[in-house]
Amino acid sequence: MSLRGYIAITRPVNSVVAGLAAVLGYLIASQTLPLSSFILIPIVAFVTAGGNAINDFFDADIDRVNRPKRPIPSGAVSRGTARGFAIALFLAGILLCLVTTTLCVVIVVINSLLLIAYAARLKSIPILGNITVSYLSASIFLFGGSFGGWNGLVANLPLAAITFLAMIARELLKDAEDVEGDSAGGARTLPMQIGIKNTGRVAFTFAVLAIFASLIPGLWWGSWYLAGIGIVDLVILAAAARALPCYTPACVHASEATTLLKAGMFASLVVFLISALAL
Repeated sequence: MSLRGYIAITRPVNSVVAGLAAVLGYLIASQTLPLSSFILIPIVAFVTAGGNAINDFFDADIDRVNRPKRPIPSGAVSRGTARGFAIALFLAGILLCLVTTTLCVVIVVINSLLLIAYAARLKSIPILGNITVSYLSASIFLFGGSFGGWNGLVANLPLAAITFLAMIARELLKDAEDVEGDSAGGARTLPMQIGIKNTGRVAFTFAVLAIFASLIPGLWWGSWYLAGIGIVDLVILAAAARALPCYTPACVHASEATTLLKAGMFASLVVFLISALAL
């Protein structure tokens, strides 16, 4: 066991980016960025890190096939220690959230339970698991907006919808990449039910829906936003399209569709940030 292993199991970059997305959600809702709003970063980072750690705990057998370099299969962190570490991270996020709003606390508690349920059970249920993890990603914006109350949550609904739909597309393609390992671990994902080719088509459909949803904020942010998000939409569309010809997990992996979708989603955060500040 090593300190590097504990850091790696939290996926620190993803966890911190999630925290920054929550601050962005508050900025979009309020058009202000007080120092107090930065408390959202460690809250979301702790809960996201806990979700990553508990997911690795439950996925240890699958990761030995799909991702043998991850902390548990590589021996950097023991499976039992990962579970305790995950619980500590969840508790840290919830306790820190007590200084925010009641609505924020409700979302954090629900999401923490969902992260555990997803890792333990929901992940193996076709579509339901994909919907759960996509909601969890989208709810970061809702959580950030909730720091300003119900009105802030409602203001972030369009951006949450964009994230939700794009994440479903990416999660389906990730499942297509991981068919062999998921099968070994006893999971029953959508690609195992309908095949890689059809999964690619479903993922592409959700990517197109995400693009349509991304146009909605143009109603208040105008043409400059539409120009920026249009470039991002082209990346998302091209990424999803790269997996369409695939019939095998290796083909989906080689297409780098999931990597490009992730890049497109990060780029969309930049467009949202610039639009919230400048428009």
